[in-house]
Amino acid sequence: MPDNFTHPTAVAPAAVATHYNFSALVFGILLIVVVIGGNVLVCVSVYLEKALKTTTNYFIVSLAFADLLLALLVLPLFVYAEFQGGIWSLNMLLCDGLMTMDVMLCTASIFNLCAISVDRFIAVSIPLNYNRKHVDRRQLVLLSATWLLALAVASPVIFGINAVPHRDPSECKLEDNNYVVYSSVCSFFIPCPIMVLLYFGVFRGLQRWEETRRAKLRSSIEACRKLQHAAVATALPPLAGTIPGPLPMPLPRIIERDLAQSRMDNDDDDDDDCVRQEMPYPRQYRENSVPTVMFSKQPQMRKRAKINSRERKAMRVLPVVVGCFLFCWTPFFVVHTTRAMCLSCSIPAGLVSTVTWLGYVNSALNPIIYTIFNTEFKKFFKKCFRRCCCC
Repeated sequence: MPDNFTHPTAVAPAAVATHYNFSALVFGILLIVVVIGGNVLVCVSVYLEKALKTTTNYFIVSLAFADLLLALLVLPLFVYAEFQGGIWSLNMLLCDGLMTMDVMLCTASIFNLCAISVDRFIAVSIPLNYNRKHVDRRQLVLLSATWLLALAVASPVIFGINAVPHRDPSECKLEDNNYVVYSSVCSFFIPCPIMVLLYFGVFRGLQRWEETRRAKLRSSIEACRKLQHAAVATALPPLAGTIPGPLPMPLPRIIERDLAQSRMDNDDDDDDDCVRQEMPYPRQYRENSVPTVMFSKQPQMRKRAKINSRERKAMRVLPVVVGCFLFCWTPFFVVHTTRAMCLSCSIPAGLVSTVTWLGYVNSALNPIIYTIFNTEFKKFFKKCFRRCCCC
């Protein structure tokens, strides 16, 4: 008789525990749609828009591709498990595949960001050897290494590290705590300090470059003033009733603007081409032959000092991407590493679920960041939006 009561009592907790979480289902579907739509738009925009075909954006496409795969291969199964109340009701082989793709794609995301920081550091440190328009061998190695290393970090799950005895079939997680610590260190705790140090070096290099640019700009302005005064004194005849001599000529507008801003936010032509500006004269001088003041930099000096305006705009957006990534993924890695290292620590299941959701939200944030902070992406998105509205 007691056995007759024991059996239904054992089944009852499972029935009670399997409650459906509709809010997780709605939020998960919305997140999947946003991640897929945003990252597909990033990939298509770089493919279609010539102005976006830069080295930096190829790395961004690699990052978007990792986020896109995460939305297609990982998020649907994760959302399904969350909808089931955190209970895994599918095949354990599918669970191992989910864990493998989860580790690999999250690792690929952070390795892509690390590769971007390496590429930016090279662009600032040795601009003469940096190819902005085409992917060279060094950049191909970086792109390939991000995915190969991510696969290497996730490979132990493929080879059966999750196949432990007495495994709970109702829970899908990484079973080996040592592997959890190892993967967290390889995927997050080593690359992130490297990335921060590289970006610090990038901004220090930009700061030194900006100081050098300002000094050269001041010397160019002084040379321009001397040329203007000399041109006025030698080429223009004095008018009756006026005092002969140089007129107070204004500087070319493009230099005045550049000096006032004290930063390189101008177009590419401001850096690459010789600046030509016809000197303004009073109306009575307009019929005379007015010389054109032209000043330029030596080609080698221009090449050495050049950091393209599109590259500088990309440099402004990438730290924002890195900051959002650290904000979203740091709680996840801290919580999961703590749970693996401290077996006696009691970490609520709700906290684990929350930090996991927060990490996946980062895949939806990156395309939004590009839209807000990157001018070229913003132009393309606006153009597509206008075309869609017209259709």
